[in-house]
Amino acid sequence: MKDYLFIFRNDESGSDQTPEEMQAHMAKWGVWMQGLAADNKLVAGEPLQKEGKVVRNAGALITDGAYAEGKEMVGGYLIVKSDTLDGAVEISKGCPIYEDGGSVEVREIMKMDM
Repeated sequence: MKDYLFIFRNDESGSDQTPEEMQAHMAKWGVWMQGLAADNKLVAGEPLQKEGKVVRNAGALITDGAYAEGKEMVGGYLIVKSDTLDGAVEISKGCPIYEDGGSVEVREIMKMDM
């Protein structure tokens, strides 16, 4: 099996969910991730804080925000196991982020021999 990185992106402006709706949504994330763990597909993953910095030119340019484009931001990541990229894409389809209009970028992690 290979490792694949799921990069979760969503609009950084947030949602207009009530606290109860947010709690129910987060419970769906928990169920999804527990299912991945039970299937031995989950390697690691965490949400990310909204604050961040982008460093360019060896530190000559540092800007606020960890945003991909516009108001879109990377909100977290998972590393999962799959035999193929298409298999990893299938796994990603169960992610609750789509309920909020978010997206999942799926990338194979390249192994480096050092």
